[in-house]
Amino acid sequence: MRACATDEGSCSCCVMLKEINRLRTYFNTTMNNLEKEYSQTAQSLDNIEASYTAVSVALFNEFKCLGSYPINTLVIYKHVFINLGNGYSVDTGIFTVPRSGVYSLALTVYSDSGSPGSKLDACAGLLLNGQLVAATREINMEDQEDSATIVVALHLTAGDKVAVNLPIGCFLCDDSSHYNTFSAFLLYPE
Repeated sequence: MRACATDEGSCSCCVMLKEINRLRTYFNTTMNNLEKEYSQTAQSLDNIEASYTAVSVALFNEFKCLGSYPINTLVIYKHVFINLGNGYSVDTGIFTVPRSGVYSLALTVYSDSGSPGSKLDACAGLLLNGQLVAATREINMEDQEDSATIVVALHLTAGDKVAVNLPIGCFLCDDSSHYNTFSAFLLYPE
């Protein structure tokens, strides 16, 4: 090693040490950059997974009718097909928006009057923070059953409450065929 002290450039040992140090610095820098990229990619994937929001629910699993009530009543869907993001509560019937963005909301209602000629009131309303957004109303005595569907795209903010209202005098019937459904899907997160 003393020869390297006088003429470092000609000592193959010193040249090798310099090359090892250069490579160590290069590999450390490259490894740090890869760790940063990995961390950013993992964070992006976490954000994508956190944005998954999909709710699809049906009224009942056996034949039952809901209504007719003397006051407006929230519909509580008991059969859950999917609840990604856990925004829907089977206890309250309220979908609490977990993430801001543009959502597709769909509501399908069905009712059976029981017999031809009986009055049929198949109706429901889609509520956002307690305010009516859209509604369907089928009141007639011309047939035994009716259905209707509402589909809207809305910009919703995290914390917004979406629910389905059963208006006064209306009723819905369902069974294991799941005629009455409510769905919400996040289309574009913010």
